[in-house]
Formats: sequence, C-alpha cells, structure tokens
Amino acid sequence: MVGGSVLRLQHDLRTDFQTIELRKVRERWFSCLFLFTLVLSGCVNDMEEVSAIVDTEVLPISVADDIKIIYSDSSLLKVILEAKHLERFTGEDPYLEMTNGVYVRFFNNLGEVESELKSNYAISYEHSDIMEAKENVIVVNKKGETLNTEHLIWEKKTEKIRTEEFVKITTEDEVIFGHGLESNQDFTKYRIKKIKGTINLKDAESSENP
Repeated sequence: MVGGSVLRLQHDLRTDFQTIELRKVRERWFSCLFLFTLVLSGCVNDMEEVSAIVDTEVLPISVADDIKIIYSDSSLLKVILEAKHLERFTGEDPYLEMTNGVYVRFFNNLGEVESELKSNYAISYEHSDIMEAKENVIVVNKKGETLNTEHLIWEKKTEKIRTEEFVKITTEDEVIFGHGLESNQDFTKYRIKKIKGTINLKDAESSENP
C-alpha cells in the first residue's frame, strides 16, 4: 500500500484441497518501504547495517480483513474458516496469522455443521497443515457439548484436535476438568488424558433445590 491507496481483490486462490477467498486485501511491501525511509531520513548510512536491520524484521507480505477460507475434499465442503484480520508470512515455514479472532465451522458429508471453534488468536502453518488456536478457545459440537481451553491444535490432514493444556468440558449432565485432550474435529469422540475432577450437574441442582 503506497500513498494511502488500497488494492482490493475478490477472487479464489486454489490449492489441491482448499479455496481461499480474500476480501479487502492490502498488499504491503514493508521491507522496501522500511529501507527507503531509513535511507531518506539519513538515520543509517551504512548499507550493510540497513540490510541487517531489514533482515531481522519479520513482516507480512500481505494483509487481509474479513476473510473466508473454504476447505473442500472431492468437491465436498469440509471446513469454513473466517477471520477479521489475517497476515501472511513467507520463509522456510510460511504461515497465516489471525490476531483478531477466528471462527471455524466443521461440516459432515451432508453439508451440516458438526462443530464450531472460536478463539481470540490463531496461527496456521502451511507446510505442516496445523493450526494453533490460542486465548479463550471454545469448541461446541452439535449436541451442545462445550470445550474450553487456552491452547488447541487442529491437524487438518488427520482431522483431529488436541491440547496438553487445562480443559473444561461441559455436557448436559456434567462438567469435567482435566489436562490434555485428543478428539476428532467434530468433537464427538474425545479423550481427556488426566481427569482432575467432575461435577454432576443434576446432583448439584438437586442439592440446591431439596
């Protein structure tokens, strides 16, 4: 983005298994602008020093707002990911960073939503096909069962989610606390590695209303 101008695109970027729809894309040539500013201001005269400073800066090659990423397999809709803000980084391990929250919906073969995932922050690595969700992570399945944690890993290839952090699972009948969890991405078959406690909601309700 130069001189306040904004490049707006609306198109699909296709890979073997996903479609990425980007809206309000703003391409920023940060490294070039940063180097140009330093040279003009006279702050740094040694070009080797300028190059060293630029090389240490990790800056996105593109930025997008209000994006939607659609994952499909053999023309079947599998996942829709939405983010308010996305930044794309390249390098040996390219990744997408979503700093203003992420909302993910997982679908079955009938096109019905099986589960939903929300978090305040997420980072998705392109080579490993892994997304890490952090900060107030919430997963809800179609039965209304809810998972709460602060860090969750979604493995796109295996269609599984996992964490080693503290978890709380709330069902119709009970609340389960523990550390570590493995589950399918639909959150219908899960295992808590270390259960720390359980609250029976029906017993708690009965004790409150004798």
